[in-house]
Amino acid sequence: MKDQLQSIASAFNERFQTGTYEFRDEVSLIVQPEQVVEICRTLRDEFDFEILSEETAVDYWPEQTPRFHVVYRVRSLKNNLIIGLRVPLNGNAPSLSTIEGIYPNANWFEREIWDMFGIRFDGHTDPRRIIMPADWQGHPLRKDYPLGYEEVQFSFNADEIDARKPYARS
Repeated sequence: MKDQLQSIASAFNERFQTGTYEFRDEVSLIVQPEQVVEICRTLRDEFDFEILSEETAVDYWPEQTPRFHVVYRVRSLKNNLIIGLRVPLNGNAPSLSTIEGIYPNANWFEREIWDMFGIRFDGHTDPRRIIMPADWQGHPLRKDYPLGYEEVQFSFNADEIDARKPYARS
């Protein structure tokens, strides 16, 4: 299976100049945002990846380049294969073309990604919030989203925040 995925990845590297990322026997293509629709269509039509099984995002804040990755996993039942796509997006107001014309269930995934991360999907048929109320401000899964007026703690500011936290005394 891994040989088949590496062969597919090589074909995409040659045809679309994608990158390849491998982790624990899983293969992902690093795809430029403007290529995602064409690559998904090619995966479906030429390589029999007929199911979009996952679509989500990752926020790498405080990094800005890339701040986000949109992550897709598509499955071929015919060949019993799964391949991933990672699409890096820069900045605080990223957007990407929708793939719901290729994989209709992307509609729900993309609404959730918009709601939680604030990544817009151009051409989406129903870009409403799906989890948070319609009048909600912000996107709760962004790493810079305030948590109850408490500064978000990361490795680079942990000591400073820990020194200010109130702890119960015995």
